[in-house]
Amino acid sequence: MEPGTLPAPPTNLASREVGVVEFGGSIFRSHATLRHPMFFGRTGQYRFDAPDGSYGVLYAGVDVFCAFIESLIKNPNNRVVTTAELKSKAVAELRGARALRLIDLTASGALLRMGADSRLFSADRAAAQVWSKALHDHPVLADGLLYPSRLDPIRQAIALFGDRAPKLTELGRQTWYAPGPQRRLLAEIAEHYKIELVENRLIAPRKPISTAFSKPGRLF
Repeated sequence: MEPGTLPAPPTNLASREVGVVEFGGSIFRSHATLRHPMFFGRTGQYRFDAPDGSYGVLYAGVDVFCAFIESLIKNPNNRVVTTAELKSKAVAELRGARALRLIDLTASGALLRMGADSRLFSADRAAAQVWSKALHDHPVLADGLLYPSRLDPIRQAIALFGDRAPKLTELGRQTWYAPGPQRRLLAEIAEHYKIELVENRLIAPRKPISTAFSKPGRLF
């Protein structure tokens, strides 16, 4: 099939085999420091948002490398990240009250059995949102999707459905530019992806916003 728009889900998707995995570990969410990490968006701006806004979606990575590139790298040809950006975003470690039941889109054969291909992760978002709704409504009743990162397919990302996912607990939170172990982790990520970190100044907002921030914990 030639590259183009991903076809719509087949009409018999509900009867097709869809693999589900249970994930009981931590997930990592990169988010604006002025916002709480537990955010299930309904804006329709992101890849697996509900096309009709009928459920919210929270995006996270299985590891911090995935959380970083999914949040801070928008263009693979521009791998420059400023310290202002790093200070304006935090990474939170979250865990579900039970294991997450995820439709596994990373396994061999998973896409072909469903009638999809890798355009689900990299092409038109409107088409991916239609698939999100179809997989959300599949009889397996999964909590969300496990899928490969667009920028680094070996890394796995998660899209959680807000109307079905278990309660999440925050285990820790820091800005990406926090000193100590976090700074060393940042250097490791930058070296791995050959990212250039550029020093600049973060302009404070006119009206400070109260937020819970940087609580100590077992982050990473």
